[in-house]
Amino acid sequence: MEDNIFDKVHEVDLKKTMETSYIDYAMSVIAARALPDVRDGLKPVQRRILYSMIELNNGPDKPHRKCARIVGDTMGKYHPHGDSSIYGALVNLAQEWSTRYPLVDGHGNFGSVDGDGAAAMRYTEARLSRISMEMTADINKNTVDFIPNFDETEKEPTVLPSRFPNLLVNGTSGIAVGMATNIPPHNLREVISAVVQIIDDQIADKEETTIEEILEIVKGPDFPTGAEILGTRGIEEAYRTGRGKIRVRAVTNIEPMQNGKNRIIVTELPYMVNKARLIEKIAELVRDKKIDGITDLSDQSNREGMRICIELRRDVNPNVILNQLYKHTQLQDTFGVIMLALVDNQPKVMNLLEMLQYYLRHQEDVVTRRTQYDLNKAQERAHILKGLLIALDNIDEVIRIIRGSKNVQEAKAELIKRFGLSDAQAQAIVDMRLRALTGLEREKIEAEYAELMKKIEEYKAILADKKLLLGVIKKEILVIAEKYGDDRRTKIGFDEFDISMEDLIPRENVVITMTKLGYIKRMSMDTFKSQNRGGKGIKGMQTLEDDYIRELFITTSHHYIMFFTNTGRVYRLKAYEIPEAGRTARGTAIINLLQLMPEEKITAIIPLREYEEGKYLFMATEKGLVKKTPIQDYANVRKTGLAAIVLREDDKLIEVKITDNTEDIFLVTKYGMCIRFNETDVRSTGRVSMGVRGMNLTDNDVVIGMQIESQGKDMLIVSERGMGKRTDMDEFTRQNRGGKGVKCYKITEKTGNVIGMKAVDEDSEIMIINTEGIIIRMKCSDISVYGRITSGVKLINLKENDTVASVAKVRKASAEIDGEEVEISDEDESEKSEKGSVSETTEQETTEE
Repeated sequence: MEDNIFDKVHEVDLKKTMETSYIDYAMSVIAARALPDVRDGLKPVQRRILYSMIELNNGPDKPHRKCARIVGDTMGKYHPHGDSSIYGALVNLAQEWSTRYPLVDGHGNFGSVDGDGAAAMRYTEARLSRISMEMTADINKNTVDFIPNFDETEKEPTVLPSRFPNLLVNGTSGIAVGMATNIPPHNLREVISAVVQIIDDQIADKEETTIEEILEIVKGPDFPTGAEILGTRGIEEAYRTGRGKIRVRAVTNIEPMQNGKNRIIVTELPYMVNKARLIEKIAELVRDKKIDGITDLSDQSNREGMRICIELRRDVNPNVILNQLYKHTQLQDTFGVIMLALVDNQPKVMNLLEMLQYYLRHQEDVVTRRTQYDLNKAQERAHILKGLLIALDNIDEVIRIIRGSKNVQEAKAELIKRFGLSDAQAQAIVDMRLRALTGLEREKIEAEYAELMKKIEEYKAILADKKLLLGVIKKEILVIAEKYGDDRRTKIGFDEFDISMEDLIPRENVVITMTKLGYIKRMSMDTFKSQNRGGKGIKGMQTLEDDYIRELFITTSHHYIMFFTNTGRVYRLKAYEIPEAGRTARGTAIINLLQLMPEEKITAIIPLREYEEGKYLFMATEKGLVKKTPIQDYANVRKTGLAAIVLREDDKLIEVKITDNTEDIFLVTKYGMCIRFNETDVRSTGRVSMGVRGMNLTDNDVVIGMQIESQGKDMLIVSERGMGKRTDMDEFTRQNRGGKGVKCYKITEKTGNVIGMKAVDEDSEIMIINTEGIIIRMKCSDISVYGRITSGVKLINLKENDTVASVAKVRKASAEIDGEEVEISDEDESEKSEKGSVSETTEQETTEE
């Protein structure tokens, strides 16, 4: 007995056993568990779930079924693993924040973006979503291979027909042994357009489609949770090589609050970020004093969408806090792309083009097999119909043969012998009903036969010509794009470290507006059309109560925009960095774009192409001080701004111009006084100096504007109540700086104080904006020329409580941008006169601040 026991013990080499066992395990994980197939983008468990649901007839047009039933069927028939892993995969396919185009339509608690788990499968129900019917379309037409299941009692598909590129559209992630995959989701329309591009190139016999053509169509990943991708460098690297890092940032907005405080509102999070854990992390950073300045943190998300509200202390810079949050939390995250999938059951890292090509090859196979299946069926049916038509042509003889036969077999044999039919045809004749003898039925059979012969020709043509086959794929895939496609959710933003981004921005003219409360936006030039004097204007912007447009100018998308503030600091952006918005949209709070200090307001804006030698920035303050500094002193503006001028406590910077040391300067005050002096009277000083007296002001008077002689031959002056006039510049004699100046406008109760002044020519156009946000654009030739001490004519109709908010100037000038003549603003110093800028600081703004 004991000998027998020892006979059964085998000595083995542990190293060899471990190696072979582990390799078997590793191969099983790689090929049959963790990695998706390049053709349908599904892992085995997902494929088996979808196939089980098809078998259960659990489609979108049927009621939901208990998830426990679906899981039980999948486990019992195809997937001999734990129920929790199957249910986990099912839940993931139904979560719209995990799957870009969910393949399962869930009913019940399927978890949340806060990381809550789904309810137990006995409580939840599911059915296939509409788009997943495209995954399994034509599966019964021999389009894919079937293999026996684990116990050889059922057959399961090795791959699904997948009529859209699911691997790229929904993405996937999986950790195998020694390798992992992480493919981001994409926009259905973009991916299908890329497939169509490859098809079109093949139909046109063009050389192979290049990755560059595909990169133009597929802009980047499109995450179900939205958010913003920073730059295109990571995307391009991932698409070209199959590996890359994409930086994703939450969509945030800094909102000013009533009490002078600010709050950061988060509306979209990076993909796969757990909201509850993120809020906990922020609270932890505040508790540990790593981030200082957050006073309140609340999750205000609801059915309408996500909203995390972070309230800040009054004295902190919101941009600094936001950058700290990006650095320390998952408000900014990195998505590591590894585009690895199984090709012929072998793992392979592919670029974007290869993935699309493998998918297209799969579709060619699917459509070929389907067409062959349809052809066979059509030929079988046509064969039967041919037999029936022969019988109907000889119906009397057929009846005689059948009546004269002892049994069906004898009748069949006789029919085969008499008419040369096949067994199937003879069987069909024997089974034929008497109603087929009516004329109408005969016509039906003839029509069906003719239709089938036409279809058979079509099917044979498709099978014989690859271009026709590709045409069929293209037509069907475009229908899917039309039916299920939607707009991108993830924006591709700018990466400040990625220089190449700038080359992708077209050079075009843009209108930039900014309101008194600091909302800024960029619009295309064709938004505004010219009108006649005295018109009502068009609605220029949806403003908040007590807000109105204060700055409006025209520049090009690649110019620098320099922002000067009341505290004497300067900030800088490129025009394209200002978010684009529609004519009536409010825009973005400037505090989202610039790191302004509390209580800091923008008072002057200059568009600038480059920092030239021999050019100066000429500044004027509200209290009549002026300063001239070489423009090159301002070439390196930090993100946190740069000191532009030193100011007294009660003074503020109001205007800045670009000059060349030959200009005459005009300063105008709200009480209608004007001084003209040459800028050589003002010596050049350094960036951090105070400047000298430019104008001697009376009590309570303030400077409201500064213009330079080369900007126009007439001075246009506009008052609060919409009155205005042009006065010849020559009426203002040159004097030394520091004087009181001369009267330039007659102020009455009907006119109100002076609100804006511009140097204009006969062919200039101006835009006048009132406090309601109404813009009117008119030609200066429509405005009469009057002497110095007059009030002028009505320029804009105002309601009782409205006043003019600002005046901006536009002029037709032949500036060429990319070879086209375009309309630019006179204030664009880079064209024609190479002088001037724009700043419409209003009287309301200067007195209130």
